[in-house]
This record gives sequence, structure tokens and C-alpha cells, in this order.
Amino acid sequence: MIKEKLKNIELLLLDVDGVLTDGGIIYTDSGEQVKVFNSRDGLGIRLLKDAGIQVGIVTGRASRVLRHRCENLGIDLLFDGVADKSAVLPEICTRTKIDPANMAFAGDDLVDLPLFARVGVSIAVADAHEAVISRVDWVTRAGGGSGAVREMCDEILKAKGLFNQAIDRMIKSGLG
Repeated sequence: MIKEKLKNIELLLLDVDGVLTDGGIIYTDSGEQVKVFNSRDGLGIRLLKDAGIQVGIVTGRASRVLRHRCENLGIDLLFDGVADKSAVLPEICTRTKIDPANMAFAGDDLVDLPLFARVGVSIAVADAHEAVISRVDWVTRAGGGSGAVREMCDEILKAKGLFNQAIDRMIKSGLG
């Protein structure tokens, strides 16, 4: 059932804290935020983008470190500092020309529930809040910041029959 739904995904939207990271936030003495991102998640995002599948961020917290990570990954669909994540959906639709039914959103906590209800595929990471896990279409095997996003990317590519092509592109580019 989930593989059938993943076939239609044209845009993967991601929360950050607890999805792209393990949820921890480190503050330096000067007040700067430090976050740890998984490099495999980053490669998965690049593979999706190379296959023509868009990736965006919808998160409640704004930080310069996130902007740097998005720049590094070529993600320009960034909505940070958003209190009501579902409220940005009309702008996402306008900017991408993608119907919500063809979007997936990955989150981990209660603030993600309203957006889950408005997209085609709702995804929770393995260590998400129990109330989230019981209300989504799919729960990853990996936890946030520990390869969950890579798992999502690989499964979307597999469902669309694009996974082997992504591997071939890596081999041909010399990066694989």
C-alpha cells in the first residue's frame, strides 16, 4: 500500500529537529546553535533531486546552520520559523505547482499533525512521538538524524522505479 502511494510523490517535505537531526540542539556560549546532520541523509536528498523529485523544509525553528545545510544541498524551498506548518501549504503549492496529494511530509512530533493530514503521504521517523506514529501512513525503521531521511529517499526512488538509475548515476559520476 505505501509503495503505491510513494509512486506519486513529486515533493518530499521534511521537518528538521527530530527528522534531519536527532532532535538535540547544542548552544555555544555565544548563543549559536549547533546541529548534527547525517551525511547519508544528505546524499539521499541529492539522489531524489537528481531524479527530478523536489525536496523542501518546513520547520518551526529558524537557524543559520539550517540555511547553510539547505544551501549545501541545493534546497531552496525552505520555510523556517513556521508556527503553523500546514498554513504554508498553499504557498508551497503555488511555488512548486504540485498538488498536496503528490507530496509527502516527514515529521516527529505533535506540531506536525496538521500538515500530515493535508498531504498524500505522512511519514514519521521511528523515534517520533507515539501519537504521531499512530496517525501516519508510514514509520521509518531509522530514527531522526540516524538515516531516516535516506530511508525515505531510497523508498521513494524504489517505488518510482528510479533507484537503480540513481545508483548508475553515482557510478558514472565517479562519486559512487
